[in-house]
Amino acid sequence: MNKEEYRGVWVFIEQREGNLVDVGLELLGAGRDLADKLEVELCGVLLGSNIDQLTQPLFEYGADKVYVIDNPVLEQYRTETYMKAVGDLVRKYKPEIFLYGATANGKDLASAVATEVMTGLTADTTLLDVNVEKRLFEASRPAFGGNIMATILCKKHRPQMATVRPKVIKKPDRQEGRTGEVVQESIDLQEDDLRTKVIEIVKDTQKKVNLEEADIIVSAGKGIKDEKGFKMVEDLANVLNATVGASRDVVEAGICSHDHQVGQTGATVTPKIYFAIGISGAVQHTVGMANSELIFAINTDPNAAIFDVAHYGIVADAFEIVPLLTREFQKALHSTEGGVAHV
Repeated sequence: MNKEEYRGVWVFIEQREGNLVDVGLELLGAGRDLADKLEVELCGVLLGSNIDQLTQPLFEYGADKVYVIDNPVLEQYRTETYMKAVGDLVRKYKPEIFLYGATANGKDLASAVATEVMTGLTADTTLLDVNVEKRLFEASRPAFGGNIMATILCKKHRPQMATVRPKVIKKPDRQEGRTGEVVQESIDLQEDDLRTKVIEIVKDTQKKVNLEEADIIVSAGKGIKDEKGFKMVEDLANVLNATVGASRDVVEAGICSHDHQVGQTGATVTPKIYFAIGISGAVQHTVGMANSELIFAINTDPNAAIFDVAHYGIVADAFEIVPLLTREFQKALHSTEGGVAHV
């Protein structure tokens, strides 16, 4: 392989039912930084059916060029079709770096493409950088149970690829009216040639906690001990009109369901306010909430790692402090007329 032939930073732009998924726009922000450092183009890759109207926003969020394959066989995501389409583009245009969102579809596609074009892939990356002199993409992620951050390099193969969790990177500011180049490509596939068929799409209607959209999150860690402690956290969240989160320890103990989990194996969140109650602050958890605007931590251990990312910390027993906070917030949020003010 002649690595010198590979140039440019690419971002896979995920769309669902004709709507752009935010993680692709977030990655354009990260991709813009990498492309500027390497002095190369930032390109989006957009696949689907009847999607031409989606290209303009990509330029406004930083793309210089967008590769588009518009074909009915790409209307719904299938590994078979998307892998061939992206693989063909990679072989033809030879990008240096390729970023994907760590969504269900993004992770599936990235691993399939890595196999198709015989390159490496770093999964669930949380930090992105590049060694400009060596042109090596530095993809960092928690390792060894979340106790350390490992930087993974792909020295011998191209493109250098990674998946990145939604909300890990802030969406860039939109530059209204910014334009770029659209490159229309095709795929030589007919529906009758495919081994997989989309028979029906069934949407999950089960009500789940939506941590990623929450403005205030009150999260419980191992320090809350049991269901009684979790109820204490829920009481504080109810007063604040907040969403309840949890660390992996709490979920694995069966105290709450997985949709409450914040961290590397849960949700990545960016609320306005994050309460970390009885959470030690392992990297596995903090990578999922460190970008919160304001972090309050309560822990009995003054040396707990959570205090390194917290803006305010209380060294105390949560079973003493949380009920006190709940009562004080309850008083503060009720006006003299009896109305309730929402935080």
